[in-house]
Amino acid sequence: MGRIKRASLDAEEQSFQPTTLGDLAKDKVDILCWCNRCSHNSIIQVVVLLGRLGPTFPVPEIGVYMRCISCGAKDVAARPAWPSLGKITIHS
Repeated sequence: MGRIKRASLDAEEQSFQPTTLGDLAKDKVDILCWCNRCSHNSIIQVVVLLGRLGPTFPVPEIGVYMRCISCGAKDVAARPAWPSLGKITIHS
């Protein structure tokens, strides 16, 4: 990849801000934590973490502080638990 294109992509990436706990609390969206080792997952209510970490804490960094209750690994990813669109029954 060319130097100019790489610089442009890096600048664009730096302009993105991760979603914060305050953003999720405002939208009433909880947090999905996923163990990258055993695939165990759990949804944590945003209000529980909001009181401990504060509204400006970035959601992707929550996984660093988590431990899987199934296998004990610290390799946990966190993301918003966006509502499902429901079961897809027909594909066109």
